[in-house]
Amino acid sequence: MSFTCRVLVDAVALAPENSIFRGDELMVDLTRANRELFRRGPDESFATLKELHDHCRQERQYSSDVWQRPQSLMPRVQDDRLLLSLENGGDVGLTDWSFNQMCRLAGMSKETVNRFHPETARLAFRDTLPNSDKPIQLLTTGQSVRSIHGVSYTRLWNSELLEVVRDVAVDFQPPQTACNGGTGLYCGEQDMFCFLIDPTGWIEIDGEEFAPGFFVWNSEVGRRSLGMQSFWFQRICQNHIVWDAVDVVEFTRKHTASVRDGLEEIRRHIQTLVAKRDSRRDAFASVLRKAMQTRLGSDSEAVAKELGKHGIPQHYIKEAMEIARAQGGFTIFSLVDALTRLTQRSKYAADRADADYKVAQLLSLAQAV
Repeated sequence: MSFTCRVLVDAVALAPENSIFRGDELMVDLTRANRELFRRGPDESFATLKELHDHCRQERQYSSDVWQRPQSLMPRVQDDRLLLSLENGGDVGLTDWSFNQMCRLAGMSKETVNRFHPETARLAFRDTLPNSDKPIQLLTTGQSVRSIHGVSYTRLWNSELLEVVRDVAVDFQPPQTACNGGTGLYCGEQDMFCFLIDPTGWIEIDGEEFAPGFFVWNSEVGRRSLGMQSFWFQRICQNHIVWDAVDVVEFTRKHTASVRDGLEEIRRHIQTLVAKRDSRRDAFASVLRKAMQTRLGSDSEAVAKELGKHGIPQHYIKEAMEIARAQGGFTIFSLVDALTRLTQRSKYAADRADADYKVAQLLSLAQAV
């Protein structure tokens, strides 16, 4: 059975690298993971889903929300750094993202404030921060403020999303390591991104082979929405471009009061992906069982004629029949298995791919039984 599966995977690896129509459906190239790949530093990349989840759980453990009125932040300068004074008596620094949010809260341009002397910036914030009884929400981790939000923002922790993913996508894993070492699993100061595929989940859709995959993303600090994109793909290159994807479904949810409802929506999307994979996989297993039981012809002459009719090169037919006879007979499966072994001897990749494709098509004969 392993040889048959490899034929199908090899055929997928040779899929064209441009968007085409499959029947009435457009096959698209997805570049979201590619963009993530080239904007992430090595310290934002994780080797496994467990490592990413552990990191996100630790960030949540050491983070806390502080609520206070904006005019009580009382910025001050220490060692040329701008610090915010909290009502509980602590001082915290600003990340690049929270500094940007602070500037928006004060109605000033970040680029303008960056040109100020630190003491001038302190005075500018003191005079421009809104005076309001509505508290603002500060996410603090250690001695830093990671984000500043109004009362309408509802945080969803990255670890909560990954717990859903780990629960329902048990057979999925990151794609192959990218050309620059990127893994598809990222978490930085501003957001988290996760790219997973099922490398064993190949199924047939309208005569072509596809495997399932999905992206999920989130931000604990308001950098981006909660979201996911699921798809069936034919190939992923080392730049993490997903080639010739079909059945692309995207879902996003803003960080408002109902954001946690989005977790259940994402759970349902992944469960649907898994259910479709399992259904198609069961159908494929049924085809293999039939192929193991169905003879291609009543005798050697009939088998050779049938193989030739399906374009199998003559120099493979005789040896394949000898191998199949030794395995117990001229069943469709034994002949596909034998031919798959023989095609790997081909010196030229193009010839091997053409032969593999013709061999794989023999399995369709079992479906007609």
